[in-house]
Amino acid sequence: MTEIAQYLGTGKRKTSIARVILRPGDGKTWINGRTIEEYFPRAVHRKMVMAPLEVAEAATAYDLRVRVHGGGISGQAGAVRHGIARALVEADPEIRIPLKRQGFLTRDARIVERKKAGLHKARKAPQFSKR
Repeated sequence: MTEIAQYLGTGKRKTSIARVILRPGDGKTWINGRTIEEYFPRAVHRKMVMAPLEVAEAATAYDLRVRVHGGGISGQAGAVRHGIARALVEADPEIRIPLKRQGFLTRDARIVERKKAGLHKARKAPQFSKR
């Protein structure tokens, strides 16, 4: 029995984590059991997700299988993009340079700061009163 080539990548953004599997195919997408159009109805998010494949000129060369959880839609789209970029580098190390230049391999470390005791939000203090 021959193994089908598959490339794995884990992407993260805010509190979202995406497990991405790329397999040679004809460009089918599967994200949490749905197509990319169903899962990301906004064109902006779909474009963000497919950006690494377009840079690598491999949009129709791989089938995309993604499990993503945590966070919101925007964070999930960023996590999927990060995961796809990592999987593409595993598939073809030559693609690393253009993906790195576009910033797709960098983990965006910005996450929501926790709320502190005595403050309204993470940094918003109660109004100061002199008297």
